[in-house]
Amino acid sequence: MRNTQGWHELVTRSARAGSLYRFRLPDGTLVPDPASCFQPADVEGASEIIDHCGFHWEYPEWNGRPWHSAVVYELHVGTFTREGTFAAAMQRLPHLATLGITAIELMPLGDFPGQRNWGYDGVLPYAPDSTYGRPDDLKRLIDAAHGLGLMVLLDVVYNHFGPEGNYIGSYAPQFFTQRHSTPWGAAINFDGRDSRPVRDFFIDNAVYWLDEFRFDGLRLDAVHHLIDDSPRHILAELAETVRECFAHRPVHLILENEENQASRLVRDDEGVPPLYTAQWNDDVHHVLHTAITREGHGYYGDYIGSDTKLSRALAEGFAFQGEVMQARGTARGEPSAALPPSAFVAFLQNHDQIGNRAFGERLAEIAPREALLAASAIYLLLPQIPMLFMGEEWNAREPFPFFCDFSGELARAIREGREREFAAFPAFRERHEDRPIPDPDDVRTFESAKLDWSVMEEGAGAAWRERYRRLLEIRHREVVPRIPHIRPDRTRAVRLGPGAVRVTWGVGADEELELFANLSPNALKGMEPPGGEVLWLENRAQDNPGAAWTVCWSLRTGGR
Repeated sequence: MRNTQGWHELVTRSARAGSLYRFRLPDGTLVPDPASCFQPADVEGASEIIDHCGFHWEYPEWNGRPWHSAVVYELHVGTFTREGTFAAAMQRLPHLATLGITAIELMPLGDFPGQRNWGYDGVLPYAPDSTYGRPDDLKRLIDAAHGLGLMVLLDVVYNHFGPEGNYIGSYAPQFFTQRHSTPWGAAINFDGRDSRPVRDFFIDNAVYWLDEFRFDGLRLDAVHHLIDDSPRHILAELAETVRECFAHRPVHLILENEENQASRLVRDDEGVPPLYTAQWNDDVHHVLHTAITREGHGYYGDYIGSDTKLSRALAEGFAFQGEVMQARGTARGEPSAALPPSAFVAFLQNHDQIGNRAFGERLAEIAPREALLAASAIYLLLPQIPMLFMGEEWNAREPFPFFCDFSGELARAIREGREREFAAFPAFRERHEDRPIPDPDDVRTFESAKLDWSVMEEGAGAAWRERYRRLLEIRHREVVPRIPHIRPDRTRAVRLGPGAVRVTWGVGADEELELFANLSPNALKGMEPPGGEVLWLENRAQDNPGAAWTVCWSLRTGGR
């Protein structure tokens, strides 16, 4: 029945936990609940009533961790283990805790069509996908992580729905608007007529994950596609609501935002973010990636060979702070030097930067070993918040290609679209002329991404893992305690030569954390050894302070 507020509802005594239900539209079509908590038979099936109050938490006293202590580990549940389930992922948590990870970030879980997907084609954002397990299985994973001192973050998608299994437009066309467009078609209606229920749908979703599942934070996907011309942007309302609802515990809100809007990351007088905690810093990735691979196609062309952007991204966060970016033809970014380093998440690899390559190659396949060692020593000790991609700690070789489970015309369109996209790059044609791009819908493409955990147990994999563990041990002992005391006004960056920079962060009144990096295959002459205590030295020829691929972190106290 339709009530006076325009909502349709059925009140019945026959519904209970475990009951299956659907909504019947006037034309007889049966559709799942758009806010379904679980879909045991995928996106086309019935929704299941879940009793969230029935779960017993083993660690109810968990109250989170401060953000500056975060070392994030991004993982895809379906390929993180051979089983691809919440339960199997839980068994690997002790390894992460021992490594020095303090937060895991799960790629999107909202129910998607089929048996495999990155998660960005979800259509039911309240329902964890059934291929990974039931809602209680996800809660057990989070609870076990908390027991080991690990925060758990969730990647959420509020900028679009997937192309298959989304029925909302058929009974609530006001959910979308033709006034704005996105890469996925008509935009979600955040600012037009009847937009209030739409805004509530996503704000409530954020609160739902943080409350019912006790996630420690959310990463909002591609917020530059959340188009909102209203007086109060949806991003502001969502953050303010979350801060009000969870004032009793730390909750961390992270953005992916191509616009580099430093204004969304500001701190109050006490250093607390009233809106967003941090942003994925693509600029740090791009300057490091181009330095060690020498790739210059696409947007990499704006970064390759630019020592100014290298030093700026390491010292100030954003490399683009209002300048025109040639790859897009418009200005990008806002000044970010006044923000603390913890407002930025730095990474060398993630699902996007690996998976958006035609073959999903990791850096182990495309960068010299000594260059990769140098770049990892930079970002793992950088005062920005580091994020690893699953398997990186043992230099995993498995690719992470784009995969999905569509059928028919949609599957063909996706396959042909990727072929056209990559064929447009001359460098791709030269390197892979006779090699077919993996079919995203082929189950073998998905299977190729599953991690082989045995590799980290011996030989080169074990040595790589131990190196990451030692770097993170140094980070937690020497860098993390100093991050809250870094003074942005005392940060300095100096270009020393092609690919070589020195960055100094002032800490408190009398300390300096210093990085010297030569990210080039050529030695730099006339370099003096670092002053103070050396925290880490990465160098192929340690008798030469300016050797190729040198990275030196040092700490000076009291002017020494």
